[in-house]
Amino acid sequence: MGIFGKRGRSREERAAEIAGKVASGKGFYGRATRAFLGQEDFARVQQSIGAYRSGHEVQQLLAAGAPTVPATVVSLADTGRLVNFDPVVDLVLQPSGTSDPVTLRTLVSKLRIPRPGDQVLLIADPAQPGAYLYAGDGVNP
Repeated sequence: MGIFGKRGRSREERAAEIAGKVASGKGFYGRATRAFLGQEDFARVQQSIGAYRSGHEVQQLLAAGAPTVPATVVSLADTGRLVNFDPVVDLVLQPSGTSDPVTLRTLVSKLRIPRPGDQVLLIADPAQPGAYLYAGDGVNP
């Protein structure tokens, strides 16, 4: 209990709320960010926050025991963006059991960057049926 009563939310929850407002351009933080950065840089911020959110969502799905789909990395391209010093990349993946490749823009660990031919894991995206989220190489998600 704090000096002024009960603290309802943790720092992480408050930070996630602010990041959501920045990404959507709503609230004080979102409007201020959009005004100071301009449209092009604001779009980059939105993409970076989206990449961070998808990584966080994957961790939650893995912890809940969501099934994974193995895939082979076909190609990898750097986007030039970083989130917490980890690169955001464009991956072309070939899920096992399908003939259509999947293209993802995702955040990867700079210590475990996948290379063409590597085996990685995908998780079905609950928000978009038929889409996938990158779940890492299965060794250290």
